[in-house]
Amino acid sequence: MVKLIMGLKGSGKTKQMINLATAAVQEEQGDIVFIEKKPKLTFDLPHKVRLIDASQYDIDGYDYLKGLICGLHSSNYDISHIFIDSLLQIIKRGVDEQTDEFFGWCDRFSNDKQIMFTITISQDINAATPKMKMYV
Repeated sequence: MVKLIMGLKGSGKTKQMINLATAAVQEEQGDIVFIEKKPKLTFDLPHKVRLIDASQYDIDGYDYLKGLICGLHSSNYDISHIFIDSLLQIIKRGVDEQTDEFFGWCDRFSNDKQIMFTITISQDINAATPKMKMYV
């Protein structure tokens, strides 16, 4: 399952993600991973959440992010949920056809590996492509 949360800056997306990650720790059996663009949520998330500072990895596109996700899974088959906050800022791109492809890849990966994804994008929902709207 892939869930997309979109909204303009300051609309509460990160707070919603924190609440969802906190609930996931209590409700899900597996490990929870939270990828953020800069280290700012250290004290906002439960200590059981594996927090990853994407700025430490110089991610410059979707292929790099897919590789990071595959690496996380290959080192820990117990991951049940991956949260990605501010996707476009992590990969340093805007919404394009590769964004659609990334969401399709996440959906296939999710179904194959039984890992849920929750992803935020800091843009108005009207900027979403028709394929992206399937995940809203």
